[in-house]
Amino acid sequence: MDKKVCIFNWSGGKDSTLALHYALQDPSIEIRYLVTTLTEKYNRVSMHGVREALLIAQAKSIGIPLYQIRLGEMPDMETYDTTMAIHLKKFKGEGITHAIYGDIFLEDLRTYRENKLREVGLHAIFPLWKRNTSELIAEFLQLTYKTIIVCTQSDLEKICGAVITGSLIDALPPAVDPCGENGEFHTFAFEGPIFHHKISFSIGDKVFRTYPVPVQKDDAAHASKAKPTVSGFWYIDLV
Repeated sequence: MDKKVCIFNWSGGKDSTLALHYALQDPSIEIRYLVTTLTEKYNRVSMHGVREALLIAQAKSIGIPLYQIRLGEMPDMETYDTTMAIHLKKFKGEGITHAIYGDIFLEDLRTYRENKLREVGLHAIFPLWKRNTSELIAEFLQLTYKTIIVCTQSDLEKICGAVITGSLIDALPPAVDPCGENGEFHTFAFEGPIFHHKISFSIGDKVFRTYPVPVQKDDAAHASKAKPTVSGFWYIDLV
């Protein structure tokens, strides 16, 4: 069996968690790093707004080294692509062969990722690809994972700061994807099978931030794809 030596693109949220859950069960996969982009100005996970300290706590609990990539607050695509290419080439030089993502059904994003990896001789793996999102979130909860909503579009303020449960998902408006795959909400996973211990935190302030340009969904690769349908996002601070 040929070993796939991988980086795992880690956001800290539920989709990353479930994708990593599956990847760790595949004997052909070896994961060298959890790779996360952080906004340099705020020292937080890009778009999700989660503090670096909590990201580090997740990686320690999982037991896979964390690799941080620092970006400006809202990098243009040229800057983003140049920065990422530098790191991808570094990974290639270390013997990395594949990159794993938690994307589910965004075709344009998958194509973008595959093209950028191909430029440096790497390949992509998508453990959750084309899975039904209602089934995915149900499986996530059945596996006893816990995750808190840390960021929402402006019209979903009432769920910002809520721990996801089956009843919360059932109560979402019909147009909202159960996994938030269209960027409706983002999460922070803090307990479950891949974690050796629960991640402790307290809930801080809730703030609303507006953006003058289209907002990234889970990293800067989305910036040219997403249309500005809302004026901003609600964030809950986890301390």
